[in-house]
Amino acid sequence: MNKQELIAEVAQRAGLTKKDASMAVNAMLEAIKTALSKKEAVRLIGFGTFDVKKRAARKGRNPRTGAELKIPARNAVVFRPANALKDIVNK
Repeated sequence: MNKQELIAEVAQRAGLTKKDASMAVNAMLEAIKTALSKKEAVRLIGFGTFDVKKRAARKGRNPRTGAELKIPARNAVVFRPANALKDIVNK
């Protein structure tokens, strides 16, 4: 499912126009991005948690040359699904 399909599904389920559903989906995504940029977790009960985790610097290898290289530390977005979502997916 892509973003346009998600918007159409939200519009149909909520009885909204596609324009209103698009505004709602975009607002939700912007709110999540803003929270994550502030390093805040976003917890959606029954769905899961988006969080920012610090990844330490580490050594890696170039697969072509085998040369060792340094991978810098960075922040990464992680998603942990809720048990309810896991149960739905694993049926």
